[in-house]
Amino acid sequence: MSAAIREPASALDVAKIRRDFPVFDRPSRGQRLAYLDTGASAQKPRLVIDAVAEFSAHSYANIHRGVYELSALATQRYEAARERVRRFLNAAEPREIVFVRNTTEAINLVAASWGRTNLRAGDEVLITEMEHHANIVPWQMLCLERGARLRVAPIQDDGALDMAAFERALGERTRLVAVAHVSNVLGTLNPLARIAELAHARGALLLVDGAQAAPRMPVDVRALGCDFYAFSGHKTYGPGASALFGRAALLETMPPYQTGGGMIASVSFEKTTFAPIPERFEAGTPAIAEVIGLAAALDYLDSIGLAAIERHEADLLAYGTRLLCEIPGLRLIGTAPEKTGVLSFVVQGVHAHDLGTILDREGVAIRAGHHCAQPLHARFGIVASARASLGLYNDREDLDRLAAGVRKSVAVFR
Repeated sequence: MSAAIREPASALDVAKIRRDFPVFDRPSRGQRLAYLDTGASAQKPRLVIDAVAEFSAHSYANIHRGVYELSALATQRYEAARERVRRFLNAAEPREIVFVRNTTEAINLVAASWGRTNLRAGDEVLITEMEHHANIVPWQMLCLERGARLRVAPIQDDGALDMAAFERALGERTRLVAVAHVSNVLGTLNPLARIAELAHARGALLLVDGAQAAPRMPVDVRALGCDFYAFSGHKTYGPGASALFGRAALLETMPPYQTGGGMIASVSFEKTTFAPIPERFEAGTPAIAEVIGLAAALDYLDSIGLAAIERHEADLLAYGTRLLCEIPGLRLIGTAPEKTGVLSFVVQGVHAHDLGTILDREGVAIRAGHHCAQPLHARFGIVASARASLGLYNDREDLDRLAAGVRKSVAVFR
């Protein structure tokens, strides 16, 4: 290791944090688990696991329509979780929070409801080259259906969004801009406030895929100026319940995404009227226990402090970047000046899947493949990459082991 890498580590007590996560009680391949795949799904602290188990075992009932005590209490906790998400995002009111399964469902909800209502032939949706498939395919299908045009703003060679080209791509027919807050491959942190300003100046709305940002940094949807913001609970140290923020004035104009029980005001064979927001978008019995767990996960993040997590990951990112850049034949994918805890790379002569397999034997868990971002990989002339994504329970030892495992892979395939 070079002397330049010897510098003060993050102030987070990672050893204490790791004790909060039962998964780290077990070894991986006989070694301490170095889990570097939080970008796909985060591990769950015991507090979250216990919240879901306790509710399921002792407090479960269906919500909203039961007149008995257990149902009333379950409804109270479910709606308290909505308020918890509102505070997490600094939305104006709880009815701006819609519970969904994941970010993918949230984006599909907006595409199907707002998009089918508002998009016309000749209109445009603007995305970027760095988007996850979940923020490409729904708009692709919608544009095909409506006779609209999908436009793609390019990125620079370092992975930063080309803001001059983005601004040129905004036109009089742009109705929606859909962009990642943080790229799941590059780690690029996009300038959302500026993007929102440009989009709104052209009369377009802004939807943000916040799946990679919400676990890593404070998010204030009002300060950012976005119209829709989606994040995934399972990436935010919670279970499989997630949320969509939408400005109330917009949600009020949107028809239901799915229909059935729970989202209606009245039904007859002649006519159905729908419930007010947000219930209008939550058809059927929701994942009640998982929503309770999501609120517990957000409490856990607040107990540590998102600003502290952001600083911790910045330290690890800088440390890991320098370690990896010392390895001959290794190329980092994504070196934008503004980025956060994602390290994607390729190694000359070693396939990403082989890297992942060898690292697994060392107890290091990474992701290998196209990471649901095939157009982005094509932009960089590669089919697949290896990705180490950071979390609050990672430390420098995890990155030392990552670098050592990559070096071993290079030696194997030399």
